[in-house]
Amino acid sequence: MTARAHSGDVLALCGGIGGAKLALGLYRVLEAGRLTLVVNTGDDFEHLGLNISPDLDTVLYTLAGLADPERGWGRAQETWEFIAALRQLDGEAWFQLGDRDLAMHVLRTNWLRSGKTLTEFAAHMARQLGISARILPMTDAAVRTIVDTSEGHLPFQHYFVRRRCEPAMRGIRFEGATEARPAPGLVEFIGSQALRAIVICPSNPYLSIDPIVAVPGIAAALGASAAPVVAVSPIIGGQAVKGPTGKIMAELGIAASTRAIAAHYRGLIDGLVIDEDDADDRVQIGVPVLVTRTLMKDIADRERLARNVVDFADTIALQPSAKVGGGGRR
Repeated sequence: MTARAHSGDVLALCGGIGGAKLALGLYRVLEAGRLTLVVNTGDDFEHLGLNISPDLDTVLYTLAGLADPERGWGRAQETWEFIAALRQLDGEAWFQLGDRDLAMHVLRTNWLRSGKTLTEFAAHMARQLGISARILPMTDAAVRTIVDTSEGHLPFQHYFVRRRCEPAMRGIRFEGATEARPAPGLVEFIGSQALRAIVICPSNPYLSIDPIVAVPGIAAALGASAAPVVAVSPIIGGQAVKGPTGKIMAELGIAASTRAIAAHYRGLIDGLVIDEDDADDRVQIGVPVLVTRTLMKDIADRERLARNVVDFADTIALQPSAKVGGGGRR
């Protein structure tokens, strides 16, 4: 692991695979204990009687060095005897549960059924896996992403995994969000004067970041934060790097561009990080822009981008600024 050269507390919002890449970069370049990650739990669901938290587990496995480097999700060196046996018995085998991965789901289910919270479970797992970052689910309440499609309303995992994002998307809602509360201490941490920067990782804005800011109090806290809020665009050269972002934007009538990402985060961000392929967009974004290579092919790319993002936030902190479309934070 490289030397952790950046000091000061950093908060990052992320989803699964794409966001976890930058989360790992931040984890490796920041001083131990300085990173807090708020993870999307809108993808969570109950399957085969187990409580599944895909994004949370991806972040835990990634920071612990246990993630499968090829798939980007699940554990490395996984075996699939359970799912093969389930399929043989005509069970619901559409959602892949690896033999090693089952341990996480069984333990989480037992914790939640005993009355403990998802926040407590995430903290326990981070300690067990030797992770020094603080990892928070966005809420301990059940918030579920529901996708309105050409085939009707589908729970997220049924849309994303079972139907492989094939139905045309018409809209998205986050069931239970209005009744939810942020993870304990999160809003206070966002408002802390000691917070150096807030990073929105290049996760899918609509499926991974929107559920987080849909929890009452989080968006308002981000908008009022004294710390600079910097988002990393998941779009490179008019294309999504990973997952269904491009398809979703097209079906929702939104151009796949960095300008659209900036508009989506209107009122939240103080700066946007975009790829060199999108450099011409910088004059139309409306907040400070960092142009750099945002594609993360290996660990060196993740660390380089993490350093660039934190340094960019530091430069913004020295300038008077206003969030896109907002009233300013200073």
